[in-house]
Amino acid sequence: MSQHAPVILDIAGTRLSAADRRRLAHPLTGGVILFARNWVDRAQLLALCRSIKRVRADLLICVDHEGGRVQRFRTDGFTQLPPMRALGELWMSDGKGSAGSGAMRATDAATATGFVLGSELRACGVDFSFTPVLDLDHQDVAPTQAQALAASRKGAVNLERPGAARSGVIGDRAFARDPRVVTLLAKSLMHGLLRAGMGNCGKHFPGHGYVRADSHTDVPVDRRSRKAIVTDDAAPYGWLRSSLTAVMPAHVIYPKVDGRPAGFSRIWLQDVLRGELGFAGAVFSDDLSMAGARQIDGRTVTYTEAALEALVAGCDLVLLCNQSLDGGAAVDELLDGLAQAQLTGRWTPDEAAELRRSSLLPVAPARDWETLMRSHDYLQALDLLP
Repeated sequence: MSQHAPVILDIAGTRLSAADRRRLAHPLTGGVILFARNWVDRAQLLALCRSIKRVRADLLICVDHEGGRVQRFRTDGFTQLPPMRALGELWMSDGKGSAGSGAMRATDAATATGFVLGSELRACGVDFSFTPVLDLDHQDVAPTQAQALAASRKGAVNLERPGAARSGVIGDRAFARDPRVVTLLAKSLMHGLLRAGMGNCGKHFPGHGYVRADSHTDVPVDRRSRKAIVTDDAAPYGWLRSSLTAVMPAHVIYPKVDGRPAGFSRIWLQDVLRGELGFAGAVFSDDLSMAGARQIDGRTVTYTEAALEALVAGCDLVLLCNQSLDGGAAVDELLDGLAQAQLTGRWTPDEAAELRRSSLLPVAPARDWETLMRSHDYLQALDLLP
């Protein structure tokens, strides 16, 4: 069988170092995630992506490029895309015209957004973006004083003062509060990505929008019932199962379902996502360097332990971000640790997971930048952006 390559790692600079090339050539490396620090201009980005592919043509080059405040490349011709909430607001604002016309314009604008996003990235050599966000916009939801006091005594970290907005980390990255609106706008954006030859990644399963704590720095806890989460926040994942190519779970604990964060939970990934909701695509862990990924079963774990727990729970791929900046010792630790786990039988490579990873690679060739800029479909899409 082909080697399962589950690790998505990062690089420190704007060009590959000898250490980068060694890590990218490792048989357990499946891809690289780029950040703003890896960007100077389009020519440099294209050269960087080509150098990555020269190391291994099957590496998946990824980026978090959603629009709004989460967009890594913003200059030298890249379109500054709107936050996803702008599409939700367009949906809700019919303005002039017949009832429902705002929703129709919003779906068309979402497709245009996805097409511009995917086309520009692909013209510079990037294969895949971690978008769209499927979290619900719970901005107007807040606990009562009694609820806040009771929950705080139980040690929850996701509580707000009464009347405060909730998830600051999600915020305007979410399309809307209504899971039906989120589903249709996300599907429209995914259609645009597909037209550009790019897959998609719904995140953060089963939902990060109800908690305010940021899993980059805290361990968020959502104390709602399983039924409340699955029938509301997680609903888009079931409705989009024929369109989603990948999913990223949240580093959030839902204690009424499992004491582990969703990305390390067999219940969430296998029983609910794969079983109940019927998802068959690739599952990425969120960044294993985040605080929400380092606490499992009440203890702090190593990167290797976190990766093994995620893979055993049901992730196909694991991300380790921003660990190349100090020489990359943590990246080497993860690659070496997984290799040792494979040799000792603690982890068994999964051929189906590798097929799901490779299926995310673009099939059709991308248009170069100059050709894209003159293309009627691209220019038309720019006019449709909100």
